[in-house]
Amino acid sequence: MPKKPAAISDEIFQLKITLRGAKPPIWRRVQVPGGFTLNKLHHVIQKAMGGEDGHLHQFIVGPEYYGVPDPNDFHDVLDERKYALNRTAPQETMKFVYEYDFGDSWEHVIVVEKILRPERGVKYPLCIAGRRACPPEDVGGVWGYEDFLEVLRDPKHDEHEMLLEWIGGAFDPEAFDLETINQALARIR
Repeated sequence: MPKKPAAISDEIFQLKITLRGAKPPIWRRVQVPGGFTLNKLHHVIQKAMGGEDGHLHQFIVGPEYYGVPDPNDFHDVLDERKYALNRTAPQETMKFVYEYDFGDSWEHVIVVEKILRPERGVKYPLCIAGRRACPPEDVGGVWGYEDFLEVLRDPKHDEHEMLLEWIGGAFDPEAFDLETINQALARIR
């Protein structure tokens, strides 16, 4: 049975979020208040990973599934708006999964790397590191992303111009903009 949420905590959870199956790895390291609900963590992940929040999602922590309950769901989920991170994954080294877009099945492995005291003057949530651009939404999961990159690398490919137009003219898979991510995260506080 999952634990109930606690009062807002002054602990800061340092999480590493890695997109499962991406080679080379695509990841972000974020610091968030331990008292954040899983729903707030969902919004942090969306901003840090470049998501548009246009699809369903869920957290899988051990045997439990957390999300936004819907009477039409195929399986029961615990209401992520009622469970805090510090009660759901309370220890360093704990791992859990965040799945986004059940069609493309973007699975993110989240590791609680450290539990820290907040630094004076620092506003959380905060992204402190990361690597590589996140795939655009609706590209077809990790496998579709690999195909997408292959087409973009080949100007002679039949779909090259169409995908360039779809993505807005350019896409750099190595790009990572910490400042832009933190500007987006600032709106979550």
